[in-house]
Amino acid sequence: MSQSNLSTLMAERRSEPRFPASQYYSVEFSINGLTMSYQFKIWNMASQSMCVLVREDSEILPRIKVGDILDMRYYTGSSSSPSEDLKTEIRHITKDDDGRFKGHYLVGLSIVSEENHPMAH
Repeated sequence: MSQSNLSTLMAERRSEPRFPASQYYSVEFSINGLTMSYQFKIWNMASQSMCVLVREDSEILPRIKVGDILDMRYYTGSSSSPSEDLKTEIRHITKDDDGRFKGHYLVGLSIVSEENHPMAH
């Protein structure tokens, strides 16, 4: 079996669809009670998948929690690709005490909306 066939077979066996998060460069969303939208660069980390970095003193941290589902607008790094509005779940909020991102929280994101997504099944 070729490597590409093996990869396809393994992808089909996953319990939930995986979206190619690497196609997105940044994400923007609003939080109830705050007047402005926030835009974050997306970090694709092997151990924690798609994350955004939020400063520990950010006013959005006390307003989000694991399990929240928010409407988020995703942007690619290409001006030829339109942005996409997708429902997204907060999967984890992890403080980085002494690693590369000291002073920040890694907020894990998982796309839960398949509407208008090119990878929808």
